[in-house]
Amino acid sequence: MSVPVRLSESETAVDAAVDAGGICSLYVHAPFCASRCFYCDFAVKVAPPNADEWLEALSWEFRALETEGEFTLASSLDTIYVGGGTPSLLGPAAMDGLARVVGPERLQGADLEWTAEANPESFTEEVAAGWRRAGVTRVSLGIQSFHEPSLRWMGRLHGADEARSAVRIAREAGLTNVSIDLIFGLPDHLGRDWEYDVGQALALDVDHVSLWGLTYEPTTPLGQAVEAGRETPPSDRRYEREYLFAVDRLAEAGYEAYEVSNFARASRSSRHNMIYWSGEPYLGVGNGAHSFKHPVRRWNFRDWDVYRAGVRGPTPPVDGEERLDPDQRRLERIWLALRTRRGLSVEGLPPAAERRTQRWIEDGLGNEEDGTLRLTPRGWLVMDRLTVELDGDFDGALTRSQSKSDLPAPLAGPLAGPLAAPIAAPLGKFRDI
Repeated sequence: MSVPVRLSESETAVDAAVDAGGICSLYVHAPFCASRCFYCDFAVKVAPPNADEWLEALSWEFRALETEGEFTLASSLDTIYVGGGTPSLLGPAAMDGLARVVGPERLQGADLEWTAEANPESFTEEVAAGWRRAGVTRVSLGIQSFHEPSLRWMGRLHGADEARSAVRIAREAGLTNVSIDLIFGLPDHLGRDWEYDVGQALALDVDHVSLWGLTYEPTTPLGQAVEAGRETPPSDRRYEREYLFAVDRLAEAGYEAYEVSNFARASRSSRHNMIYWSGEPYLGVGNGAHSFKHPVRRWNFRDWDVYRAGVRGPTPPVDGEERLDPDQRRLERIWLALRTRRGLSVEGLPPAAERRTQRWIEDGLGNEEDGTLRLTPRGWLVMDRLTVELDGDFDGALTRSQSKSDLPAPLAGPLAGPLAAPIAAPLGKFRDI
């Protein structure tokens, strides 16, 4: 079990190490999609992908970053994550091109974790082989469901057979570290059998499973359909039931719930995503990508065309930034600690917070072991509320209503699912019931 978060600990040592050696984790955004899914509010560009334009834009951004000197990459990376969008649309040679842009010398570490996202319909034998040659070590497949009507409703372009084939293709190419995404909380009228979908996922015997509760963002076609009364989200009770069922089935099959939405076999947790969830620094490049180095979080222009036009300037294509004050940083550290199995140390908690966490334990929302508080799956379902409550128990804490809208912007924005991570906030969305 990893060391729990201690709110009393200073981040000075981490800051000094980064200043001396550079940032060791890189996120790269590939925005292109063949179509936009019904629920999607991510930074995507529906257009034929152009790998050369993508690589050229990234090259310009790296030049500007080197000139600026604020978010400097280390000489050797620990993790790199290529998300989207649909990176697999860029073709077999794109990851090799990306390696040249990042710097091949940075990607030579024996323990490098290099993840790339793919959709089943565009993850061909040629793409898999090209990724393997380039050095990709881990593939994340956006399967979402094995129920054909639900896939069509979501706007996905693959079917259940293609999902199974994508896992086979990855393994045959030597990409044996495979993760898949599943979405729960679909509308009742689809008739999707969640227990069947979980069973089909387990039958694939992959290393890692991510569960994402469907969110109904107001700017999406789905959100607009809900607003107009054409779609109805599932009840909180069914949302909770589906999540808890999956947690139990995955545990029975040997997957550890190491984070609210992520489940892994031994030694197969996502090291890159754990950087986000532990509050360590990372660099994000590409449109909409976020970067963080305590106490600064900043984000690039979200629109691909705006990003591409601005990236040729003398400064990085940054659209905005925030500098976290101590209260914001404490709230964020509580939230990050509670969402993972790392947990929160109870050492030094104020009396009011100690009493509150004891009530959580009595209510089945958390447990304490060796001085570390960890939420149970039922606690994870109300994690946002619990975070705000606990933060309010600290002396001098700002008065906050019990609403996720009061979380810092990069947390409250997309608090809902690595379908997008880490475009807006690389922290993962989850519906708080």
